[in-house]
Amino acid sequence: MSDEAQAHEPRRSGRNLRISLDAMGGDFGPAVTVPGAALALERHPDCEFLLFGRESEINAELDKHPKLKARARVIHADIVVPMDEKPSQALRHGRYKSSMWLAIDAVRKGEADVCCSAGNTGALMVMARFCLRMMPGIDRPALACMWPTARGESIVLDVGASIGATAENFVDMAIMGSAMARIVFDLERPNVGLLNVGVEEIKGVEQVKEAGSILREANLPNMHYIGFVEGDDIGKGRSDVVVTEGFAGNIALKTAEGTAKQIGDYLRSAIQSSFLAKIGYLLARGAFNSLRSKMDPRRVNGAVFLGLNGVVVKSHGGTDALGFASAVDVAYDMAKYDLMAKIGSALAERGEWVLPGASSAMVENRAGEDPADRETGSA
Repeated sequence: MSDEAQAHEPRRSGRNLRISLDAMGGDFGPAVTVPGAALALERHPDCEFLLFGRESEINAELDKHPKLKARARVIHADIVVPMDEKPSQALRHGRYKSSMWLAIDAVRKGEADVCCSAGNTGALMVMARFCLRMMPGIDRPALACMWPTARGESIVLDVGASIGATAENFVDMAIMGSAMARIVFDLERPNVGLLNVGVEEIKGVEQVKEAGSILREANLPNMHYIGFVEGDDIGKGRSDVVVTEGFAGNIALKTAEGTAKQIGDYLRSAIQSSFLAKIGYLLARGAFNSLRSKMDPRRVNGAVFLGLNGVVVKSHGGTDALGFASAVDVAYDMAKYDLMAKIGSALAERGEWVLPGASSAMVENRAGEDPADRETGSA
């Protein structure tokens, strides 16, 4: 069997779920990843961890968490992928030997059920694609994140794995996103919408309109396609899954993050503006704490690369231990409830509705760039 078509082997029964961590990834490395793993272990006692990175640094943190130390194995790796390195350079310098590559490769070898890293997003995507390869029939990975909404949470993809998309790419993302939603939200048939500049069928670029037509006619059994959704519909929670291409998705994500921070700054400034405002804050402290909790990005940390022959979860690089534990929680759920099998069965049900080359790609050839850099967005 070729690397491109290699099948994901399900977790063997009778053993704990095993998570490989790029322990050096992120802005703070083991100082965050190790205590984050310790928190995750408290929530999921059936876990084991493989920690890849500089052994001395990892063990210094691991000694503070004896329960985790008893359920973890450290695998030394000298090379650490810098957070600002271009994906092509990271691949050349870190392939086969960096903590990031080795953590991903553990999934390929069947030594781990899922990989989690807070490292360089572009490097992680490229290494995961080169190491794990794509699932049969999928052209490119998509990065799916959890998005807080008025109704709870939604899944939005792609938020930056690659730029541009064909109609077939949009349909593939809808199928993969709905498979993830069936796990996360325990829904039999999640609502799926395509992000567009309007809800009318005549609006939008041809690729989006074509994808909408395919999804409407296909009426796939594992999703309910509701049509086009607009930007403000994401926060309303109108759809369980929102599908877009990586350029628009990443802009939407960064705009939402910036707006949340701006609102938080406004509230802090208003509370400190006068003595009466401070009294009002004390009286309404419970409501403010509830709002702070809902707006806390650590609660929904952890984006999943979909479309690979294995599950890789990306944590925000600047998060703390609590946020990294949330990303490990996502990784746990994706492996525990067999995301790969759900995506595989959903793609098989796709049948003949989506034909290769159904639409011209939006991706432009940018001269002078390495292909690894060209296919990677910034999330």
